[in-house]
Amino acid sequence: MMPFKKWFGSKAQNDEWVERIDADNIPNHVAVIMDGNGRWAQKRGLPRIAGHHSGMKNVKKITMAANAIGINVLTMYAFSTENWKRPKEEVEYLMKLPLEFFPKEIDELIANNVQIRMTGWQEGLPNYTLEAIQKAIEQTKNNTGLILNFALNYGSRREMLSGVKKLAEDVASGKVTLDEVDESKFGQYLLTYPLPDPDLLIRTSGELRISNFLMWQLAYSELWFTDLCWPDFTERHFYEAIQEYQRRARRYGGL
Repeated sequence: MMPFKKWFGSKAQNDEWVERIDADNIPNHVAVIMDGNGRWAQKRGLPRIAGHHSGMKNVKKITMAANAIGINVLTMYAFSTENWKRPKEEVEYLMKLPLEFFPKEIDELIANNVQIRMTGWQEGLPNYTLEAIQKAIEQTKNNTGLILNFALNYGSRREMLSGVKKLAEDVASGKVTLDEVDESKFGQYLLTYPLPDPDLLIRTSGELRISNFLMWQLAYSELWFTDLCWPDFTERHFYEAIQEYQRRARRYGGL
């Protein structure tokens, strides 16, 4: 990784929160539950979709903040398998956000060496949503910097059940022996493979749960919650979460 200060422009170098970050203790993978868009809008007398639009614009800001300090993977929980229960109009709007986000932001993402990925099931997603995402993935596939991973149409319970079934099939067919089955082997059957497990989970809006998100992968992640709704979550708040992560001792069950 290049020297820490070179990741920042002059303005960021002068920020008190950036200055407090330990360049030798940057989390490798940060996962974010971007919650509170609808409530943010309703508090302002706006339709819920206005909150989702503001939240979309915040994705790039936090991506650039993560990229600036050398985080390698940023996973954003964009749409869960349970979110299909929401009103049809809201779901349709959410499915169209990639069509606006990627054409508007792709040049800057490419310029900053960001690679786009998606974790989730393609089945059920509209063709226009998939096309927008797949185009962004193709355009950034050779980038070697931050991996911006969107968890879209994703649910952890479904992921684990699917992984168990595939692993069982491979054991039954002789591709894998029971003696080979351990945590590492099972991890290879999850949608996130080969990405590392998150070091830090951030959730906005004051909710204190993980909502079927990366339940296997978050086993030893540090959790950080804020009452701020996602559209109000700024780069400074992101750096505050990183600083709190750096104050914690990760013992993984040891002393």
